This record gives sequence, C-alpha cells and structure tokens, in this order.
Amino acid sequence: MAFLAAGLNLVNGSKAGNAPQVWAYKTDDTAAVVDTAGYFDNGATTNTGMRDVMRVGDLIYVYADADGTPSFGLHIVTQITSAGVIDVTNAVALGSIDSD
Repeated sequence: MAFLAAGLNLVNGSKAGNAPQVWAYKTDDTAAVVDTAGYFDNGATTNTGMRDVMRVGDLIYVYADADGTPSFGLHIVTQITSAGVIDVTNAVALGSIDSD
C-alpha cells in the first residue's frame, strides 16, 4: 500500500518551531513498510505535502497493520533530503506484551 494522509493526525505542534511535532498515524501497512525511506511522501516523485510540514526530529506514533496483527511503535524523522524524501527510524516497539 502507500501512505494515506487521512490516517495521520498532528497531536501536538511547536508554535515557535523549537520543539518536535508529535504525530499519530494508523495504517493497514506493516511497520516494515512504514519505516521505508520515502513512505510518508511517496518518494521524490509524488509529493504528498508531508515534506512541507514534517521536520527532522518529529515523533510519529504508528499503529501499524491495523487490519492484521497490529503493532505499535514510535518513529523519529531523521532526514528530509533535498529531493524531499522523508526518512524515519525503525520503530521502537510500544505495548507489545500483555501478560494477563
């Protein structure tokens, strides 16, 4: 699949631009697909508009594989290239164990 802007919401944004923005994103794509360079802007050829609002250091809470085996993780925007390709870290897994 591909990035769908309808699944992305800004949770908190820095008014002065000095602190990272926090985003929440829900998708049917797996975590491995989401952390691919260019996912949030569909690569350098198709601008989804995210390269104009996301910044290096932004945090993205991702609810991935919502229609399969869900996973939850936190990604950090590490780079936005001169061509506009957004790259994020691999997800730091959150809430993966429920022992009761």
